[in-house]
Amino acid sequence: MKSYKKSDAAIAALTPEQFRVTQQSGTEKPGTGEYLHNTEPGIYVDIVSGEPLFASSEMFESGCGWPSFARPIEPAHINELRDAGHGMLRTEVRSVHGDSHLGHVFTDGPRDRGGLRYCINSASLRFIHRHDMEAAGYGEYLDQVEDK
Repeated sequence: MKSYKKSDAAIAALTPEQFRVTQQSGTEKPGTGEYLHNTEPGIYVDIVSGEPLFASSEMFESGCGWPSFARPIEPAHINELRDAGHGMLRTEVRSVHGDSHLGHVFTDGPRDRGGLRYCINSASLRFIHRHDMEAAGYGEYLDQVEDK
């Protein structure tokens, strides 16, 4: 099994925006994320640790301004924490091994897919195209990615 971890080298390689989002629990401006309109098949991994988080087949258009997913590719790689910041109660989503802030999860997602909406910052993700997954060590997740 592949090992995922946070490292000083990975943190040093982050752009200022990626650092602000993942390490300081920041949020991208809505509508600005690199992956908001990505329709290519593949998986999204934590930009810090590389742990697999979401499959493109679980992505949907929610109109919220951030990439939205119905469920994680590997639930064991997601931590959900209570977030009482900004004058509201929300559930923060963080990666387990990278401890990266990813975004938040809400209960207004597609009912036929479980009813959840994982609202995720593009700055916390790295996309691995389906054609590159095997070579990048993510071949075990190919069955969760559909060609569109």
